[in-house]
Amino acid sequence: MRWQNRRLSDNVEDRRGGGGGGGMRNIGIGGVIIIVVLALITKQSPQALLNKVSQSTGGGTEQTTSQTVTKASDEEARFASTVLANTEDVWTELFKEMHKEYEAPKMVLFSDVDESGCGTAQSAMGPFYCPADDRVYLDLSFFNEMETRFKVVGDFAKAYVIAHEVGHHIQNLLGISRKMQAMRSQLSEKEYNKLSVKLELQADFLAGVWAHHAQKMDNILDPGDIEEALNAASAVGDDKLQEAANGRVVPDAFTHGTSAQRMRWFKKGFDTGDIKDGDTFNASNL
Repeated sequence: MRWQNRRLSDNVEDRRGGGGGGGMRNIGIGGVIIIVVLALITKQSPQALLNKVSQSTGGGTEQTTSQTVTKASDEEARFASTVLANTEDVWTELFKEMHKEYEAPKMVLFSDVDESGCGTAQSAMGPFYCPADDRVYLDLSFFNEMETRFKVVGDFAKAYVIAHEVGHHIQNLLGISRKMQAMRSQLSEKEYNKLSVKLELQADFLAGVWAHHAQKMDNILDPGDIEEALNAASAVGDDKLQEAANGRVVPDAFTHGTSAQRMRWFKKGFDTGDIKDGDTFNASNL
């Protein structure tokens, strides 16, 4: 991927080592585990218990600090910032075509544990988008995990991960996420999982749409880059992850889609570049 010496985003908050997470950092990972167990026993939210502990230890007064990513930052931070900047450029243009104004998300770089508008962010959760605060949360150590755990290599594989989370931001801006949330209480877990798969596959499609237009606008792709993204999509398919973890596959428990589905929808987005072709919710074949 040709990402060097391109524009950095102004929407990146680098909280690594900056005291992010307040009381969470004061109590340590062991304390986090205890809080989760207590939450299950007392049926209180982990965040409520954390706030009590934080206040009693004086952690509640600590403020999250962050820095901007600059040319002097480490390479992985600059890479993430560059990719985010490119998604900003692409989606700004595509939203103009829809006669809409694009509101870019923030990206938070953190280490181990931080706080988000959706609760505690932990690196074990992997990258995620929080619609409550319009932020993508990313522990850059996930990129190393992609190589060691999932055997996925390449810059564009990492770019796909960021573009997928930005895809969830697009869904939020278009009102799709709110519709999903409104339906949650009306559906069984099995039924909601099916909708969740469609939401995730659409985010894969939107990542492909970004790649299509990023190449068209900025010529960012090297030979083999799309294959890198497809390998990443395949590696995080529900069927492959379940097989690796449990030795069996339970389709009713899928929440993100199979490897084949994730690859197919990313490729469709890249091939067409047309957001109108990404209606996974009404697709006859996922």
